[in-house]
Amino acid sequence: MKGPRPLNVVFFKTDAGNEPVREWLKALPKDERYMIGEDIKKVQWGWPLGMPLVRPMGDGLHEIRSRLSNRIARVFFTVWEEKIVLLHGFIKKDQQTPVVELRLAKKRKDVL
Repeated sequence: MKGPRPLNVVFFKTDAGNEPVREWLKALPKDERYMIGEDIKKVQWGWPLGMPLVRPMGDGLHEIRSRLSNRIARVFFTVWEEKIVLLHGFIKKDQQTPVVELRLAKKRKDVL
């Protein structure tokens, strides 16, 4: 059931204090950061959502599917303690989700 209040969005933080998704976003052009941010905001306010914006990846892992002007971005997240935790972001280059990207997101989710 959709509530009137959004879920909080937080960045996964490594033991060293790094926030990989925040760092990845900062490295992107401003217009792409904006588009991805808008998609994250839709999930934040509308959770739970499904395709085409959010795709379940199994075991509580989901991906936000952002279509940029000439490429595709993905942000893996999980909902944990009523928060959206952004685990991993990348630019998708192939039709299939790369296994290495999925494993990294699952590894980060498992340490929560």
